[in-house]
Amino acid sequence: MNFKTRSQLMDETALRRTITRLAHEIIERCKGIDDVAIIGIRTRGEFLAKRIAKKIEEVEGKPIPVGVLDTVMYRDDYRMKKQLPATEITEIPFDVDDKILVLVDDVIYTGRTIRAAMDALMDFGRPSAIQLAVLIDRGHRELPIKADYIGKSVPTARNEEVKVHMKEFDGRDEILLVEVTE
Repeated sequence: MNFKTRSQLMDETALRRTITRLAHEIIERCKGIDDVAIIGIRTRGEFLAKRIAKKIEEVEGKPIPVGVLDTVMYRDDYRMKKQLPATEITEIPFDVDDKILVLVDDVIYTGRTIRAAMDALMDFGRPSAIQLAVLIDRGHRELPIKADYIGKSVPTARNEEVKVHMKEFDGRDEILLVEVTE
């Protein structure tokens, strides 16, 4: 599979501004951060969650609990693969009961990853609410799942993908819309 860049959706500055806006929206909607925790979906959602949490701490003057969730074993498509998928560690070092959990991912597409994440979270307890924050909503939902906080909505064709690059994993910050070619 090859990728041809169509456009840059966000550069480093736009990404930083978007994270700041998402942090402020979370604080405002939750009326502060009491009983709020952030959980990033591996891989890039983890780094995004940590950046949002850092920004919230700067604004509120106190830390917010942050966790990381691996959804691989909860995905409905892992059984279709011929080999077991590689799993990573889920790290949720706090009690989720009665908390507002803000689930963070880089891109929402079909909604299947988010469904898997919600299933996984329920194994940890009973939160009072689960909210969803994403950098990019590219449409094409297969499940009735909607993000509460959206960095940017980008209509895409089925032969396009959104590539999120984050410094912590990719060495640079940018978001690209790419065309997938054979």
